[in-house]
Amino acid sequence: MFELTDHTADLGLHIVADSQEMLLAEAGAGLLAIQVANPQEVQPLHPVGIVLPRGDAEELLFDWLSELLYLFECDDWLFARFDVTLDERQLRAVAWGQRPGPSLQLDHEVKAITYHQLRVTQVEGRWEAELIVDI
Repeated sequence: MFELTDHTADLGLHIVADSQEMLLAEAGAGLLAIQVANPQEVQPLHPVGIVLPRGDAEELLFDWLSELLYLFECDDWLFARFDVTLDERQLRAVAWGQRPGPSLQLDHEVKAITYHQLRVTQVEGRWEAELIVDI
């Protein structure tokens, strides 16, 4: 589950999940909800593989969302589904999505993922994250 929160000139994202992999997948869905006014219309048509080195939880969340943003800005991908796996060394994922089409309404232009107020915690088996997105 993710929730968008208001922040002065930016948007906040609060994410809750049962595992770190699900937290990252929900964060990807949250990013899409910021980028597109009708995220439910984005179809998981094409797979794109992503591999990132594993740092601490905050670093990994930052790197993951930054990579998704990079793939949008440079290759025009919007992602609707995420299959994320983690091991002790890296994140491996397949992000499923499409390129923007006439049925998709782009909403906010995301300039960057920020470290401002970035936190990831695990409490009693649940993962929670907070972060600010620069729009």
